[in-house]
Amino acid sequence: MLLEEFDTNSHAIINPEMVNEPIEAFPETVVTCFARGTFGRILKELPHKHLVTTSVANLDIPIYEIDFDGHKIGFFNSYVGAAGCVAVLEDLIVMGMKNLVVFGTCGVLDSSIAETSIIIPRAALRDEGTSFHYASPSDEIAVNQDFHEDFKAFLDRQNVSYTEGKVWTTDGIYRETADKMARRKRQGAICVDMECSAIAALADFRDINHFQFFYSADNLDAEVWDERTLGNDADLETKDRIAYIALGFAIEQFK
Repeated sequence: MLLEEFDTNSHAIINPEMVNEPIEAFPETVVTCFARGTFGRILKELPHKHLVTTSVANLDIPIYEIDFDGHKIGFFNSYVGAAGCVAVLEDLIVMGMKNLVVFGTCGVLDSSIAETSIIIPRAALRDEGTSFHYASPSDEIAVNQDFHEDFKAFLDRQNVSYTEGKVWTTDGIYRETADKMARRKRQGAICVDMECSAIAALADFRDINHFQFFYSADNLDAEVWDERTLGNDADLETKDRIAYIALGFAIEQFK
């Protein structure tokens, strides 16, 4: 199969440094989320300035520097989907990013997981294509090994509960069939997303610090799909609190 043809050569025909340049004083630590509404509210609440705009084909991705508790960190609304998300991150690495914290929604494969609650992935099942260009073929990839315990301690100090487990990363959102979900659950997955395994592979390949966590949204563990808090206007106070958890952890971990 084509996805078994992993090439370890770090130099490609088109490389991110060919179309991007290092930016002086670019924040080494960057936080990104996928939810447009959450991103917009946090940007309105915190002092910020526009740094640069990158793009994915026909979509512009503005990158900001925000001031959070006197600390300057990068902040942007990530492209949804493994390939586009990773392409933008490649740009930011060239610009100067060294530490990355990612947070966003996931679907749950276990209905007992509470709505809008934090999930910490320990590994990701690689049911997308992008990660196979950054890591040797395998069913899964380790996630958050370096910072997992630190994040748990950070949450414990704030009395924030969480769930741990594997995530199923897929780029076929309309092909999450009942049989596939059952197989992924047997492999240990408790939730599903679209980017985690690819971001982890990129971070390992480019040797940057990376941490990712989720907050639960829709429920797939039911006879009929349950949207729950997936919509941008649902449970906003909790979603914003989760955003500040991500920002606070990024500052504490990478100050």
